[in-house]
Amino acid sequence: MIEYINDPACINEEMLADFFVGWPNPPSRSTHLKILQGSYHVWLAIDREKNRVIGFITAISDGILSAYIPLLEVLPAYQRLGIGKKLVDLMLKSLKHLYMVDLLCDKDLQAYYARFGMHNATGSCLRNYDRQNCPIYL
Repeated sequence: MIEYINDPACINEEMLADFFVGWPNPPSRSTHLKILQGSYHVWLAIDREKNRVIGFITAISDGILSAYIPLLEVLPAYQRLGIGKKLVDLMLKSLKHLYMVDLLCDKDLQAYYARFGMHNATGSCLRNYDRQNCPIYL
């Protein structure tokens, strides 16, 4: 059974295995838990039979005007089951009181987010890949 919760206090780092697939320098499980705990909103998909987190989405926000969704991830074995869609739906409902909700994604994912009413936009970003694993928390 898959359960969706929005309280990272209900999980521990042992439940956060195998995320950040393809990242050359991923955060540790303990850092991942801190990321979830420090987010403005978080939704987690949990496989209760295996007692593990299988997907998550985070948002950071001022809580008044805007939010940014930096992370959405579903473990490879659980992809294409609607879990990502459910997580996005839950997050957008949690943020519906805000004027703007932004996220950055690769061009090939823009059509996915368009299904949720999101529009393509022009933006810029900076990536410090040497800090991808959040070394301040190591």
